[in-house]
Amino acid sequence: MLSPSLVIAASFAYLLLLFAVAHLGDRRAAQGRSLIANPWTYSLSMAVYCTAWTYFGSVGRAATGGVWFLPIYLGPTLAMVLGWLVLRKIVRIAKTYRITSIADFIGSRYGKSHLLAGLVTLIALVGIIPYIALQLKAISAGYALLTSGSASTAAPHWSSDSTFYIALALAGFTMVFGARHLDNTERHEGLVAAIAFESLVKLVAFLAVGLFVVYGLFDGLHDLFARARAVPDVARLLRLEQGTPFAWTQWFALTLLSMLSVLLLPRQFQVMVVENVHENHLRRAAWVFPLYLLLINLFVLPIAVGGLLHFGSASGAENFVMSLPLAAGQSALALFVFIGGLSAATGMVIVEAIAVSTMVCNELVLPWLLRRRHFRNSAGADLTRVLLGIRRAAILGILLLGYAYFHIAGEAYALVSIGLISFAAVAQFAPAVLGGLYWKGGTQRAALTGLLAGFLMWGYTLMLPSIAKSGWMDDSFIQQGAWGWALLRPEQLFGLQGLDSLTHALFWSLLVNTAAYVGVSLWRPPSGQEASQAMLFVDVFQRTASRDPVFWQGRASVADLNKLCQRFLGASHTTLLWARYAREHGLRDAGQLQADPRFVHFVETQLAGAVGSASARVLVASVAEEEALSPDDVLRILDESSQLRAYSRELEDKSRSLERATEELRRANEQLKSLDRLKDDFMSSVTHELRTPLTSIRALAELMRDDAEMDATQRQQFVAIIVGETERLSRLVNQVLDMAKIESGHAEWHTGWVDMRVLLEQAVATTAELFRERQCRLTLDMPAQVPPLFADADRLTQVLLNLLSNAAKFVPVPDGQVHLRVRCNADDLTVEVHDNGPGVPAAQQALIFEKFRQGGDAANRPQGTGLGLPISRQIVEHFGGRLWLAPSAAGACFCFSLPWPRQHQKLPAEGGTP
Repeated sequence: MLSPSLVIAASFAYLLLLFAVAHLGDRRAAQGRSLIANPWTYSLSMAVYCTAWTYFGSVGRAATGGVWFLPIYLGPTLAMVLGWLVLRKIVRIAKTYRITSIADFIGSRYGKSHLLAGLVTLIALVGIIPYIALQLKAISAGYALLTSGSASTAAPHWSSDSTFYIALALAGFTMVFGARHLDNTERHEGLVAAIAFESLVKLVAFLAVGLFVVYGLFDGLHDLFARARAVPDVARLLRLEQGTPFAWTQWFALTLLSMLSVLLLPRQFQVMVVENVHENHLRRAAWVFPLYLLLINLFVLPIAVGGLLHFGSASGAENFVMSLPLAAGQSALALFVFIGGLSAATGMVIVEAIAVSTMVCNELVLPWLLRRRHFRNSAGADLTRVLLGIRRAAILGILLLGYAYFHIAGEAYALVSIGLISFAAVAQFAPAVLGGLYWKGGTQRAALTGLLAGFLMWGYTLMLPSIAKSGWMDDSFIQQGAWGWALLRPEQLFGLQGLDSLTHALFWSLLVNTAAYVGVSLWRPPSGQEASQAMLFVDVFQRTASRDPVFWQGRASVADLNKLCQRFLGASHTTLLWARYAREHGLRDAGQLQADPRFVHFVETQLAGAVGSASARVLVASVAEEEALSPDDVLRILDESSQLRAYSRELEDKSRSLERATEELRRANEQLKSLDRLKDDFMSSVTHELRTPLTSIRALAELMRDDAEMDATQRQQFVAIIVGETERLSRLVNQVLDMAKIESGHAEWHTGWVDMRVLLEQAVATTAELFRERQCRLTLDMPAQVPPLFADADRLTQVLLNLLSNAAKFVPVPDGQVHLRVRCNADDLTVEVHDNGPGVPAAQQALIFEKFRQGGDAANRPQGTGLGLPISRQIVEHFGGRLWLAPSAAGACFCFSLPWPRQHQKLPAEGGTP
């Protein structure tokens, strides 16, 4: 056993650690470095679903039903894997219309109904208070087991009950980090960070005790289950057979129940919808959350089986996670497991208290206050502190109600029973929520009727029998039925037998709920307000907040709206909101705002984030002369909105067309400028290259003419020079004509399959005499097999001869070396011509293509023919290749590459043709 002071100190130390984590989260958020703006934190916060029921109740259920504890976790897994698109739609709606809770969601969908939102709040309260008591009971039972060896929850006087002070501490934590701002759509950064941290703690603690049981008390899973199979009462837990024909209906019912609960529980709506940072985080959560559920349930059955084998009975099975370590003398592990259970319980209590207190304030207390004349007439008064005070008082009240329920109930309920009863109550929201998401015909009257019918059926078939069985009321009606009518027996209603009590209650409550919802919706069409909200919710993905039709008509004053916002949002926050709205709509300042329908809708949406959609509508109506909408008005607004969207799309299309035309004109202008530059550069290069041989010819001719006595030998030398320059001039003219044809697209190309080995060898043979005259050596390095290319053999020969002749001119005499290398890979063939000449300075290598374009050779090298490299570049590029100057430590290395033929072209050897 552990001393009470140690357990209490450890518990409050853990709560202080939560305070530290939450404070860190808030501080990081204030610095713009959010801890929760990532999908991992979001996914972990969703694990608030795993409460003390998971930590203790699952083991207790597994000890009596074997693997039949799994449906409670199979449902959320299916909901996330198969139904995350539904959750995404809920998130989109909540963000667009600043929804604050599940009650606000349902009330807003059906015409922003106060009555409907209030009913949802009451149902949530009735269903959640016992569940909060369950968490406090788990904490109390764990504390009693650690300190006295008995898990009895017979509560002492509240003044000496540590559970009471833990409840107060949780209330304080929730007030500080969950009710700091009035706007509930602002994320509680510190709170969510603390919940994610708690999820890690309870997972690690549960895995630790699981590993201890499997590998500490037993010799692994094989040994554990081998011993279990030897005990008949334990062996049956490893089988799915339950011995009743309706056993699988219970499996289905539990799966459906948990699937609905993970979407509709107030705490799940809070963390999954209201606290969502980005819709894309749902993609990660769709597999991380199911993985978390898998991990935390890995050792549920082994712990249950180990406890049964160790203690010999299922008595106290809900506490096996702590009693097994205590029995083995592992007090430290037992304390750590208790902290894990405390983490599971406190996470649920904190988030549930925030969600339900928001609902109580916005849907119950505030509507009551708005009906009081003195509250409405307190013009100009800042009511933000009043509303925050109401919310904090609601948090304290919820925790105290939960403690009172726990204190009174004592040991009347098992953890499993309380958890499933609460789940069944919340499941009554399903028809109104799912129907409202996808069916525009659902009405407020139908949702109200369905909720009332389903809730009353839940109370009669499940809640009342549970209370009667606990001894709080006469249980004769269970066997005889109300007023002695056998058909009204709550667990065999209308003669339906064979189902367990939970499945039976879930069947009847959802049946009458759904039937009433559909029937009343078909009986009476929706009103104008209901129809408008239905369109906004059902078609949320087809609309954006800026283009939504605004279903409001009437007259309002900017000054009155300003006073209203300042009362409920604060003066400074109102000023910032209005300035932002003016800026987004192209106005100079907030003084230019007009109270048009869209601005009134904006004000109502901002108020909805603080007081809920229904209360926001009442508040706006109190300062504006609103005209009721008829279905015809809704159709008219939709038609106008459609026309406006069509006109807006037309303007956008014209704007895009104008932008494209402007861009095309800009590119054309740049091309014209580029062509002018190319023309000037080309003419400059050609003029320079033509001037050189013409000047030489003219000078030599004048010398021969003026010197009539020139000897024959000298004259013959001059004639030879003139002939050479004439040939050079002829080649230059041919190059100019060839380049002009290539540039204009009129060049002739004789494409076909080219044997590159033959072509390279011919190029080497053609330039052999030139290399001998320059007293330099040319080496050829190419693989044994070179696939053919589909190109123009003459043009490629021209490229090779140009590169080889240029290299021969620039190498030193007599030690010049030129290496011709060929490399083949999967994509192309590369040819390198590398010489040991002066090369190109590294600083100027990046400009080599500009030199090519201008018609000159590489910088700092003797002038060549001038146009050879530009022509070679254009030939290579014509066949999809490229020509470049590769970096080289010595000399210059000119390279070009050509791609292989497309795969669908067959090589000549395969029978293909060009």
